[in-house]
Amino acid sequence: MDKRNRKLPLALGVAAALSLLLSACGEKAQMNISQQVGGNPSMPKPQDFLVPPMQVPDGVGWKGDARPQVVAGLQIEKIASGLKHPRQLLVLPNGDVLVVEANGPGEEAVTTPKQVIAGKVKNQSGKGGKGGNSVTLLRRKPGGSGEWDKYVYIEKLHSPFGIQLVGDTLYIANTGNIMKYRYTPGETKMSDPGVELGDLPSTVNHHWTKALLASPDGKHLYVGSGSNSNITENGMEVEYRRAAVLEVDAATGASRVFASGIRNPTGLGWEPQSGKLWAIANERDEIGADLVPDYLTSVQEKGFYGWPYSYYGQHVDRRVQPQRPDLVAKAIKPDYALGSHVAALGLLFYTGNGLPQYKGGAFVAEHGSWDRTPLSGYQVVYVPFANGMPSGPAQPVVTGFHSADEKQLFGAPVGMAQDADGALLIADDVGNVVWRVTRK
Repeated sequence: MDKRNRKLPLALGVAAALSLLLSACGEKAQMNISQQVGGNPSMPKPQDFLVPPMQVPDGVGWKGDARPQVVAGLQIEKIASGLKHPRQLLVLPNGDVLVVEANGPGEEAVTTPKQVIAGKVKNQSGKGGKGGNSVTLLRRKPGGSGEWDKYVYIEKLHSPFGIQLVGDTLYIANTGNIMKYRYTPGETKMSDPGVELGDLPSTVNHHWTKALLASPDGKHLYVGSGSNSNITENGMEVEYRRAAVLEVDAATGASRVFASGIRNPTGLGWEPQSGKLWAIANERDEIGADLVPDYLTSVQEKGFYGWPYSYYGQHVDRRVQPQRPDLVAKAIKPDYALGSHVAALGLLFYTGNGLPQYKGGAFVAEHGSWDRTPLSGYQVVYVPFANGMPSGPAQPVVTGFHSADEKQLFGAPVGMAQDADGALLIADDVGNVVWRVTRK
């Protein structure tokens, strides 16, 4: 069989799957997203799909002076544009801001019609844009108005995501390792070549992002390591140190699994009152528009959160074989649901005074759904906290990232940071912008 004939079965499979996909696009969510936000989300019966329904707006970016919408009493400005897929932000002690620019490394083999179609549909949103594999430094102009000055700070990284500064050591989590650099205040280009601290799981890379958080004493780094599959379809052997929060010794680079069964922990933070570790997580796909809620939860040492055998506590996923009822019995129910398929990618516990009404609670950046009608996510919400726990419904704070008819996508929020003045900074990886939210 020649090469053209070998490609024919895949092409026919793609065409057949595409037909199924188009026929399924009318499948809509049966419940309002608000029914799946909070401590006890509604959990409907799972559905089965050969190819999941997909709805993704066309990525068009921000035109002219267009910008996201903010709630009354706030204002939003653009402080950087023309970036290459900005993902995470870090505010330095001198007020400069580091912007991590990256996208996936493209190393996962595409072998099925579903993967081909899903990739094409997702890419039309702009979420598949080429990342910079770099870190840009932003410095506020004298007078403080307009976009900030931009400098190329670090180059030639490999799908970086998490970034932390401890003393004079800057840590960056590439998709496959943690790099460390000697930080010199005021530099606009990193002078230190950097060294590898330790490796991170990188085979296949179904979920490539590696969230990063330093312990308050700087002795450990915590890493969010997502699964290598939706529900182990690539085999359990490639899930080693995956679907977990890892604890890394900052002196040696040695690591251990701190907590497991978290499908894709995309953001980590220290809750300011209790001092406990919290995470946001993206849950599994392909069992319906209303399953499974992504979540915000405290992370218990040696805790197991269900993946792949169960979701949101002990709801068994029958697709996973063989079953493990012994592990399901240990699965911890997450603390707070954010809604199905919102794709939370940013977590920030706010401790500043610039936005006092939000002090003590958590901002969550929802990157947005690709398999739900109507769309979910595409906003920054605020979750109030009291006594170290969520204490009320999530409140939309920054919205307007897509058109009202859900056909056009202007931007999508990812990482967040609190700047020297207590303003909320938001990385937008579809608009390729960094936004700054302040009081009016």
